[in-house]
Amino acid sequence: MEARTTKIRAYDAGDAPGIVRLFYETVRSVNRADYSDEQVEAWAPGVPDAEEWHARMSDRLTLVAEEGGEVVGFAELEEDGHLDMLYLHKDAMRRGVGQRLYRAVEQEARSQGLGRIFTEASVTARPFFERQGFRVMREQTVLVRGVSLTNFAMEKDLPR
Repeated sequence: MEARTTKIRAYDAGDAPGIVRLFYETVRSVNRADYSDEQVEAWAPGVPDAEEWHARMSDRLTLVAEEGGEVVGFAELEEDGHLDMLYLHKDAMRRGVGQRLYRAVEQEARSQGLGRIFTEASVTARPFFERQGFRVMREQTVLVRGVSLTNFAMEKDLPR
């Protein structure tokens, strides 16, 4: 991906196929640095069902980062301030795309009057969230398809 203008926008139903593919490819490439083959396989055994994800994503605030008509990132924020997902395409990393996407999520959270955003960050994503002002509440082990994965319960207060 050459340098392109990144547009942050609301999720559209047509984004689901690209988002599920991006999720799968990101876990399989980026997260492999911090998780074993067995853990990566449990986390993303295949490309998720786009219709199932669409049903969930259309029920919450889902923002998309787009470059040249292609989805290069997405984030999902639930009504209670839980940031369920924030994923970037491997080629969109370390270019400020994630930071712009996160800032848009935080702006929405503030406009909804939320007092905090909280998430479960992977080992890979923890440094990104720390740079956005999140703090680790605890390290935790979650069981995914019978395989243990480490992640971090993190949160960021949003002072009024």
